[in-house]
Amino acid sequence: MSLSTDPYPSRLKESEDRIDPFIRTDPVVHSGNENRWRGPLDEITLSRYERDGFLWIEGFFNQERMEPFFDELREMAQDKELMASDQVIQDPKTGEIRSVFAMHELSEHFNRLTRDPRILGMVRQLLGSDVYIHQSRINDKVGFEGSGFNWHSDFETWHSEDGMPHMRAVSASLMLTDNNEFNGPLMLIPGSHHYFIPCVGETPDANWKDSLKAQLLGVPDQKALARMANRGGIQAPKGPAGSLMLFECNILHASNQNMSPWPRSNLFFVYNSVENLPVEPYAAKSERPEFLGTREKTSSLTMHDDFPKLA
Repeated sequence: MSLSTDPYPSRLKESEDRIDPFIRTDPVVHSGNENRWRGPLDEITLSRYERDGFLWIEGFFNQERMEPFFDELREMAQDKELMASDQVIQDPKTGEIRSVFAMHELSEHFNRLTRDPRILGMVRQLLGSDVYIHQSRINDKVGFEGSGFNWHSDFETWHSEDGMPHMRAVSASLMLTDNNEFNGPLMLIPGSHHYFIPCVGETPDANWKDSLKAQLLGVPDQKALARMANRGGIQAPKGPAGSLMLFECNILHASNQNMSPWPRSNLFFVYNSVENLPVEPYAAKSERPEFLGTREKTSSLTMHDDFPKLA
């Protein structure tokens, strides 16, 4: 797809003129004035999300609610066929599990979680439409050795390699373990979601096989990162297992290596608007696998009305 038809050009050739970061053309909260307050989020919270690009809700679930997820993860670890599949990414340093993708299709517990009415209510309000799961995964960092994740905008990858047209997606991150300052919590640059940063480096074939282990492409240059961080600072929300973070698809984020003895496991659901379905990738020769960027199962999610109301 040519730069002239791409609203967010990235993965540029080294020989091309660099494009400076520019202000996004998509809104942050997509509900129009008539529907802005149709949901659980009040105006103060909506304004904070628009300003910062994320919301942190400590203790959204109680910690006991997380236990069944670990039981299922242990069962998955015993599934040799699954562990040998492309859905499971191993840490490049330790060989331990780094990520497992399409979690909502592997686990009924995780599938039900995606349709928690409280989470869906907030996401629908932010995106102004019904939603489906574009991607789901668990990111795991074992004690002392779990590798980090480089600075990036998720939307840059989803746009370039999955063909997501617009910034109309929200990630919900559920803390399965305590997240503290020592075990590699997610770091974000507040306000960075207002700008798109074009990145240099063409996408090679099957780039996802390497990028999921260590992301080298789609990483903003240090000058642009420093400018964003000097403007908005860096925050790393921390809290107990069961805490929830909603963050905008274009916000810059990263995480350090786990330097503590305590593991860090976080679950991620990416909600995309049903009005923002992927098209041809903007900066890749072919689509990524379905477990990384959903194209087939894009029907609107329905709420689980019987979901346990655990505060």
